[in-house]
Amino acid sequence: MLPSAVEIFTGQKYSAEDNALAEAVLSQVKKEEHHDNIYVIDRGLQSTRTMKDFEEKSLKFIIRSKEKRKFEEITSFIEKETPVQWNDWEVIKDSKVKLYTGKPIQNKRGNIHHREEKVETDFRLVVIKNEKTSKEFWFITNEFELSAKEISDYYRKRWDIEVFFRFMKQELNLSHLVSLNKNGIEVMIYMTMIASMLLLIYKKANDLGYKTAKRRITMELCDMITAILIVFAGGDPTKVFKT
Repeated sequence: MLPSAVEIFTGQKYSAEDNALAEAVLSQVKKEEHHDNIYVIDRGLQSTRTMKDFEEKSLKFIIRSKEKRKFEEITSFIEKETPVQWNDWEVIKDSKVKLYTGKPIQNKRGNIHHREEKVETDFRLVVIKNEKTSKEFWFITNEFELSAKEISDYYRKRWDIEVFFRFMKQELNLSHLVSLNKNGIEVMIYMTMIASMLLLIYKKANDLGYKTAKRRITMELCDMITAILIVFAGGDPTKVFKT
């Protein structure tokens, strides 16, 4: 229900999500040794080298891949006689694969170009298709124990993150940064995260929607602060608030 960590990056190299996401995930892993987490990541991370690094560190992941990326199929897990389907979805590929990456090569003039190279690490490619829209979703993972549907369901859970981002921006006004230096950004982010956790706990405890929870907790906090000020001023808050 609650966010577990925040990482803030300001360096130019972190404008590439491949760099920022990989470092954020690995820093979280260092804090939680011997965990059983499965990290679910959107299309911001596509580096095969990073996926190989995750595998070598025994870090389980499910990444939504860009469609039609190059791979070499090693083994197919699909049984043609019993296709895997649920609702409007069908698994059209579920295979052990090897992926390709670009290896940087420096020529005689000192220029860098990338040569395509196959990575000798086994990954799993799952492709599901919506029968109504013909939309395909490609997933790359190093998890071979889960079913294709479970992998799809795990990824759907990631939508909770998008809902949380929208909640932070719309309900807690985290749409504009009031400071552009790292310390100022960290203060603003952490204060907003603390407020979000208190509000989410209140929402959960009272079985409310986001807007109602925000309105009610604001009213209750105002009453509480007013009562505290009355006490400090030597007054009796019970004469102001009906109990």
